[in-house]
Amino acid sequence: MIIEYHRPHTREDALALLSRPEPRTVVIGGGLYLNQVAAVGPLAVVDLQNLDLGTLKIKGKSLHLGGSATLQTILDFDPTPLVMKKAIQQQENFNRRQVATLAGALVAGNGRSAISAVLLALDPVIVLEGKDQESERHPWGDLLPLREQLLAGKLITEIIVPVNIACAYDFAARSPADLPVIAAAVSKWPSGRTRVVLAGYGDQPIMVFDGPDGMGADSAARDAYSEAEDQWASAAYRSDTAAVLVKRCLKEIDQG
Repeated sequence: MIIEYHRPHTREDALALLSRPEPRTVVIGGGLYLNQVAAVGPLAVVDLQNLDLGTLKIKGKSLHLGGSATLQTILDFDPTPLVMKKAIQQQENFNRRQVATLAGALVAGNGRSAISAVLLALDPVIVLEGKDQESERHPWGDLLPLREQLLAGKLITEIIVPVNIACAYDFAARSPADLPVIAAAVSKWPSGRTRVVLAGYGDQPIMVFDGPDGMGADSAARDAYSEAEDQWASAAYRSDTAAVLVKRCLKEIDQG
């Protein structure tokens, strides 16, 4: 139940509200994911619309995405990597993309989140700002399993995504419009370093391979989901399909 609504005009005011011990206070950007937390007791919300956290820009070999940028804005931004655009289009439909923010998608995303999986493969840096207004930088892979603790009382101000990494994403779902029951995001650095992330199961996507080349990546994917069974798919199906998807992604990257 929402008992307070705030729309501050400065980051300082927003962070002061978020750092209060009581009542429980959370951020809303577009508000799309708020119902995932609103059912847990009394809640105060801090609307970020006045804080200018939605800018998009290219700096060198990195894409700088404001935490409050909507998914549709990111989709329409020409420099956004095609693999990110594919993940955004799969995860949210047109109407929802108009209001869903990137930070909201990352904070609320579970194991079936295409956006979270692709970003985990791309190894971005998440910039946080706390009450003292000092910035913290965390790789998404470090922040992901500790979101609740590390984000308490803080704002995601920016997501910095490298654009010099080749990345491919493929998935299997019950229908083209459905969330994946198994998905793979594979990235390859100019040095040959290869990272494999699987999604479609559990609380969050998982990185299952990060090596100097892609040798053995499909086997690692098969092993990682060998017990990944739930109401959506059997472990055997996920395990076998994970290996196939990783091979497809590697082939896509190598071809271009």
